[in-house]
Amino acid sequence: MNQLRYIPRAEFDRVRALTAPREKRAALFATLVRINTLYMIGCAGSGHIGSSFSSLDLVSWLLLEELGEDGIYFSSKGHDAPGLYAALIGLGRIPFEKIHTLRRLDGLPGHPDIETVPQTVTNTGSLGMGISKAKGMALANRHAGKAVPIYVLTGDGELQEGQIYESLQGAVNRQLGEITVIVDHNKFQSDLKVSLTSDLGDLEKKFAGFGWHVARCDGHDLSRLAQIFAEFKTIPDRPKILIADTIKGRGVSFMEHTSMDSDVALYRFHSGAPDFAVYEKAVAEMLASANAQLAAFGAAALHTETSIAPQRPSVEGFQRLIPAYSHALIAAAERNPALVALDGDLLLDTGLIPFKEKFPERFYECGIAEQDMVSTAGGMALRGLLPVVHSFACFLSTRPNEQIYNNASERTKIIYTGSLAGLIPGTPGHSHQSVRDISALGGMPHLVLVEPSCETEVAQAVEWAVFENAESTYLRLTSIPVDAPFTLPEGYRLTLGRGVTLREGKNVLVIGYGPVLLGQAWRAAEKLAAAGVSVRLVNLPWLNRVDDEWLRETARGFSRIVTLDNHYVAGGQGEMLAAHLSRLSISARVQSLGVLDFPRCGQHDEVLRAHGLDADSLATAFAAQ
Repeated sequence: MNQLRYIPRAEFDRVRALTAPREKRAALFATLVRINTLYMIGCAGSGHIGSSFSSLDLVSWLLLEELGEDGIYFSSKGHDAPGLYAALIGLGRIPFEKIHTLRRLDGLPGHPDIETVPQTVTNTGSLGMGISKAKGMALANRHAGKAVPIYVLTGDGELQEGQIYESLQGAVNRQLGEITVIVDHNKFQSDLKVSLTSDLGDLEKKFAGFGWHVARCDGHDLSRLAQIFAEFKTIPDRPKILIADTIKGRGVSFMEHTSMDSDVALYRFHSGAPDFAVYEKAVAEMLASANAQLAAFGAAALHTETSIAPQRPSVEGFQRLIPAYSHALIAAAERNPALVALDGDLLLDTGLIPFKEKFPERFYECGIAEQDMVSTAGGMALRGLLPVVHSFACFLSTRPNEQIYNNASERTKIIYTGSLAGLIPGTPGHSHQSVRDISALGGMPHLVLVEPSCETEVAQAVEWAVFENAESTYLRLTSIPVDAPFTLPEGYRLTLGRGVTLREGKNVLVIGYGPVLLGQAWRAAEKLAAAGVSVRLVNLPWLNRVDDEWLRETARGFSRIVTLDNHYVAGGQGEMLAAHLSRLSISARVQSLGVLDFPRCGQHDEVLRAHGLDADSLATAFAAQ
């Protein structure tokens, strides 16, 4: 069994008590935090290494030397949450046993959440909001007669979000000198170098042009950081910004972006846990570095503790919808030369790498700027192209919602592909769990929402959206490999508004969509069959359309109907079906199951169970009278 190593609390206390220059002590503290950050990501099986590691010298210095009793610090980008948690654990501000609970139910969420972790200042994960939040805090403090320093960390990729620039001028107009923004300028964003995605230009001139006081330095040079923060304190009437040039993956030589070959486009350690061999190599390097630093102070080497690495469940035989989508999109593009693909800095997650390689002249990387991307697609559609727009569903359905509505009003045809849809993966946390996209988009005229249940239906959905649907389409996709034990009937063809029976039954009719809940419902039906309860399970992939004739025939003979939503019950498919059933005067009792509160963060099985949407919970609900 593989073992993961971490630094116990006592070692952090020992390091903080060392008689050493404060800059060297903070650098050693940051090394220990990096070791524990990697441990936490290893336990969770996911997390953001590069972003955490690039910021940890900055974060350690702020927490140890700058904040004092009243200062406020938070990260606007949110990806560096594991590093921040590890630092707060090292300082004793988060209970040490939480080190084992990253991305677990009731543990430390994938992105900051004030309800789960009280030491968190504000929720982040959706990018671009941090400076605005800081402005509000500063104004509230002034209202209370307080002057509290506020430090906000942003990512450089985050600076592509429009809200950043909305926030800058007001801070100057109100002379909010309490605010210091630090740009973790590690030159990379989710997939590519910032310069290859949406180059930020001269950041110093850009921020100075808004009236901010600007400084720049090596973000790993703690002596220079100390000087700049001291200088900032002498400027009380202007907000300050530090452009900190950092290295993504700092602290492990082969994880640092500067170690990449010049012809390598994708940074390997942005997200996800490394395999065990890579993990061991990284930890050995960091421990050697920490022990060398300790030796220079005449101190003993580090004591570490170990924990057995969790076993990950097998996904052999699971459905993989994103690769199926990637293949189907290329096949459609080969037949339709007007088809182009737009991406919001997520081409790895949305399956667009093969498309980019096959059709480089038809691929457009738009960066972290969903509103701009969607309106760009609108312009393309007006000039005769068929744009296919990609991002995570949580961002694509909401941030550019007005732009999607504007495009719809022009009656052009655009395909919006939202991946990472639904409750799982539950590990990133509620900022990334898309459970309101159906309600956000479902009422738009001339926009059809569809969620395929399996790889076969993905191919059919792409074919339908590109070649059959005259209107626009929102294609909702599950990103993770998922257990879908059912099969579509032979000869099945996707037909607007109509579903298909996956399993015959006579006691209760269950209607759902997508592989996650249909898979859980199938397992629930298997359990109930052994107890003499017969469930008819129906896949209805259309999220905002239903054929009344089909629905009437499907519901015939059932006194009880259960709808399943991998989404909030409010505004989901179930509410649409209930309304149609009522209008058709179908007297069956309808029970709608789905999400009722903010999604919980945790491993996939934990999250489904917590929301009563796992197979066991569904079996209980289906069997209820």
